[in-house]
Amino acid sequence: MPRFAMLFPGQGAQSVGMLASLAEHHPAIAETFSQANEALGYDMADVIQNGPAEKLNQTEFTQPALVTSSVAVWRAWLAAGGSLPAAVAGHSLGEYSALVAADVLDFADAVRLTRLRGQAMQAAVGPNEGAMAAVIGLEDDVVRDLCAEAEAAHAADRLSVSAANFNAPLQVVIAGHAQAVATASGIAKDRGAKLVKSLAVSVPSHCSLMKPAAEQLRSHLQEIPLREPRLPVYHNVDACPRDEVDGIRKALVAQLDQSVLWADTIRAMRSANCALFCECGPGKVLAGLNKRIDKQATTLALSDPLAFDEALATTAADT
Repeated sequence: MPRFAMLFPGQGAQSVGMLASLAEHHPAIAETFSQANEALGYDMADVIQNGPAEKLNQTEFTQPALVTSSVAVWRAWLAAGGSLPAAVAGHSLGEYSALVAADVLDFADAVRLTRLRGQAMQAAVGPNEGAMAAVIGLEDDVVRDLCAEAEAAHAADRLSVSAANFNAPLQVVIAGHAQAVATASGIAKDRGAKLVKSLAVSVPSHCSLMKPAAEQLRSHLQEIPLREPRLPVYHNVDACPRDEVDGIRKALVAQLDQSVLWADTIRAMRSANCALFCECGPGKVLAGLNKRIDKQATTLALSDPLAFDEALATTAADT
């Protein structure tokens, strides 16, 4: 019998008014927003529902807002009688939502922790110091090589750039010092990339510039109780689940300055017989990536009320 998995999106999936259509049918969403307000001490629901976009897109607000929205959809799923998935995973920040779903991390702790994570990430780099760019059309190893070439060109200035997100075949995001990213982007175009697009981000995630933030996160994590997962959680750093709390803490710290192996994560879940994926959160970013990773897999974005109902019916038939 084919199994299904829940996927939780990361930064970039947010938008002002997200989940408004779904919230009309599922009171668990508004209830979760209210709980986030209490945990954070400010009106997170207002930021999500009314913005402005400039505030929602600030990392320290984006991160708890996305965790709140994704957990809200998860709770709506359970309240509607949805089955437990065979496994869960989250893209970058989404890993925290996945850990809440797996009962590793309390929701209130998750939103407070991700706010601190966002603040630490922002503080780790100065204005315009870092950058990220999407490279489309080149193999993973080619992107790794051109990043190494760009780093060598900037060795005297100790500027770095590396592959940050392996999102799908021929789709890799690079991150690092802005000058090194620009050099790597130029090399990528010379190597035949179909597209190299600078990303509008304030923080270069999943690269060595995030090491100071990772150390702060390590300290914060020691103060937060974690539990062994009730569902397998596939982690970004190696596309593998972990059973022990200490291993989960280490994976979250490592995630901040190491690459997100998203394509490998989906392949690993497919190998574990997951044929259907439900994107549990705002938007359809992961559904788009999954089409590139495995055309045989089906992904339903639960933020769409019709897809939500279809997923409920499909998973009820399969379990």
